[in-house]
Amino acid sequence: MDIMAAKIIINPKIMLGKPTIAGTRITVELILNLIEHGQTIPEIMDDYDLKEKQVRTAIRYAKRGIEEKFPAQSAVTHEIFAR
Repeated sequence: MDIMAAKIIINPKIMLGKPTIAGTRITVELILNLIEHGQTIPEIMDDYDLKEKQVRTAIRYAKRGIEEKFPAQSAVTHEIFAR
């Protein structure tokens, strides 16, 4: 598979600068909306002519955005239950 096919790009001239799957006009937001409304990864792949790696890359991109905004807690178990 082409290396570009599994990248997320941000270009102000493509989809108003929303993160998109490289080589397409398919946004990460669209992928998340489709999943929210019950579509499976195989259905998204068929409907939008994508590879599984492209869909999963979009999901990972969104996940990383959340993790950056809300970092995972580094508390040890005994700290959580110390009360």
